[in-house]
Amino acid sequence: MTAIDAIRLEPTPNADFRQAEWAYVDDEGRLVLPPEVAAKFGLTPGSRARLDENGNGLRVHRPCTHLAKLYIEPTNACNLDCVTCFRNAWDGALGRMSDATFQAILDGLAELDTMPDVYFGGIGEPLYHQRTTEWIAQVKALGARVEMITNGTMLTEKRSRQLVDAGLDLLWVSIDGATPESYADVRLGAELPKVLANLRRLRSLRRGFYLPKPEIGIAFVAMKRNINDLPKVMKLARSLGAGHFSVSNLMPVTPDMQDEVLYAKTLRSVAYIPASRVPHLSLPKMDFDETTRDALFQAFNSGYNVSYAGNNWGGANDVCDYIESGSMSISWNGDVSPCWPLMHTHIGYLNGKERKSIRHVVGNVRHASLRDLWLDPEYLAYRERVQSFAFPPCTFCGGCDLSVANGEDCLGNQFPVCGGCLWAQGVARCP
Repeated sequence: MTAIDAIRLEPTPNADFRQAEWAYVDDEGRLVLPPEVAAKFGLTPGSRARLDENGNGLRVHRPCTHLAKLYIEPTNACNLDCVTCFRNAWDGALGRMSDATFQAILDGLAELDTMPDVYFGGIGEPLYHQRTTEWIAQVKALGARVEMITNGTMLTEKRSRQLVDAGLDLLWVSIDGATPESYADVRLGAELPKVLANLRRLRSLRRGFYLPKPEIGIAFVAMKRNINDLPKVMKLARSLGAGHFSVSNLMPVTPDMQDEVLYAKTLRSVAYIPASRVPHLSLPKMDFDETTRDALFQAFNSGYNVSYAGNNWGGANDVCDYIESGSMSISWNGDVSPCWPLMHTHIGYLNGKERKSIRHVVGNVRHASLRDLWLDPEYLAYRERVQSFAFPPCTFCGGCDLSVANGEDCLGNQFPVCGGCLWAQGVARCP
């Protein structure tokens, strides 16, 4: 039997299968997954999971009912004034999360059947809130895996010790330049040598030898003014012992920053047709040097759907990482949103036009539990709609008046619509 009628949780036939994480098809033609794999991705009895065929494989998406990651914004205030920040294009109030609001989040986490990963970060600087390190320790005490992002300027010895003692799993640090000059050109008011010294001190304070915590990750926002620094920042990351490196494109929030984007041609080349109709080019692994560089560069930019050693070079279009990862975002005042770009109303620029992104609030943690908010029927229906991504291609079209905001679109979808989202096209990325 080859048809997959349902996904049912059962023990695998023997221990060898469990160790190898094999799935099998039972006598009724149902695909049976190892319990630990099914539990990890929220494939519980009765859940619905979208299926996609992919060459010789079958992709099972995370069910929209599975909460796997929670973003918490301790504050939307910051000690820096970066040219890339959304705060340059809004008039929202600044604030800090109250103890009562965080306690509501903590209580909600404790009630969940499975513990999601928790990420402290949003628009502001998490360490600008005095309670963040204490809150990380409380979330870790519940058994969650915890990450935090910082600009690194407030990473004092005291704060570093607190983060180590709290058990933080991964610390992301934003570094957008390899020299003091190029770094300060993006992160106004910050000094790169100080940030690097802070990171080296934290690294020396970590416990453990083989797998010290927290791990270090570097986040880089790429634009014309700093793209040549990328290899040097990667080298810096290695010297700091960073095990993670995340690069995102710039979302311009002021008119002058439009000239800094590195994806103008990329957006125009996004084909709004089925992938099966795009010519496919399969490349093997090979040296990327002066002999092959020009040829490979032209191949990668040929308009073909390129796979490199069996992996898709271009990535997926019309895929929301926030929905796929089962995430939910909570702003400093307790408002819940589907993603952190929708936590605050802000202005951006797309295809030379101003575009307003209006915040979308599902509810507030002070008025409902995390479980009830996550499983709210309207919110669940929205996540299923985004996973199917039945939105028009505003990112490379952008020609109609509806594309200037996320209120509605030309296919009749109502607020919030996601056709103009750079994150869904793999252009903007978050660690």
